[in-house]
Amino acid sequence: GYTTNFVARSMVTKRTNLIGLVVPSVDNQFMSELAYHAEVSARAHGYNIMLCDSGPDLKQEKTVFKLLLGRQVDGILIVPQSSKSYDNLKSYLDQVPTVFLSENLRSQPQSYVAVDNSRGTYLGTQYLYELGHRDILYFGQRPGSTTHQLRADGYMKACHEFNLTPHFFNSEYSRSSIQGGYQLAKELFRKPLDCTAVFAATDSNALGMLTAADEMGIDIPGHLSLIGFDNISATALSRIDLTTVDQPKRDMAVQAVDMLRDKIENGTQGYVHQILLPTLIQRGTCRKLDPSK
Repeated sequence: GYTTNFVARSMVTKRTNLIGLVVPSVDNQFMSELAYHAEVSARAHGYNIMLCDSGPDLKQEKTVFKLLLGRQVDGILIVPQSSKSYDNLKSYLDQVPTVFLSENLRSQPQSYVAVDNSRGTYLGTQYLYELGHRDILYFGQRPGSTTHQLRADGYMKACHEFNLTPHFFNSEYSRSSIQGGYQLAKELFRKPLDCTAVFAATDSNALGMLTAADEMGIDIPGHLSLIGFDNISATALSRIDLTTVDQPKRDMAVQAVDMLRDKIENGTQGYVHQILLPTLIQRGTCRKLDPSK
């Protein structure tokens, strides 16, 4: 029945073998899958994960970050709220090794692992163009997010190269969710459709659109082709079968944990910006058109 007293041990070793993981929304499937892979990777190297949900605002993000500092974690992995998160946490970042996940901080002097979001939406738009679609709507871009801006940039780049007119139907919701996508899609479907394909900014938004389309008698892909972004596990279910852009979640988590371990165990200074490539997953929600008709 002996149980190790890790508090006492940490006083001797000066290490808790705890890694803090901060995500904006635990109930977001992309975040939960990313957290799962981070925990598996950390555990394989003798670390435990302390998971915190930063909620919808920057104040809560700062609160949980300070909480983890108080718990004397050896390092912190964080999926930031928005592009403002770096400035929000700047005064605390020199107190603990930190690696950002899933958000491109661009020129900020902090280590991060992210996917090439712009490349992902370019690939998806190119795929729809090759299927014959010339009226492609970008759906659910979230304001204040670098990730969403990069995804919109890739879509616009493809539209420019293929001589298409960009169209946006944006979200006012603070984070992506199935319910948010559902409400936004209901608003979109109140008017006659003037597009043949929709590129949803996230899989959650796409799943919400699938629900709204089903309720309103809009056949996907018969009436409307649909593509998402993230490749969360639900999109592969046979009744959903969503075409999507895959973020390599396991690779992102493993590389972020390795990066953080290097800072913790070797005292490595400086920062690394790691950008991983997305891939297109072709499933059943996009159909081929004859662009001459």
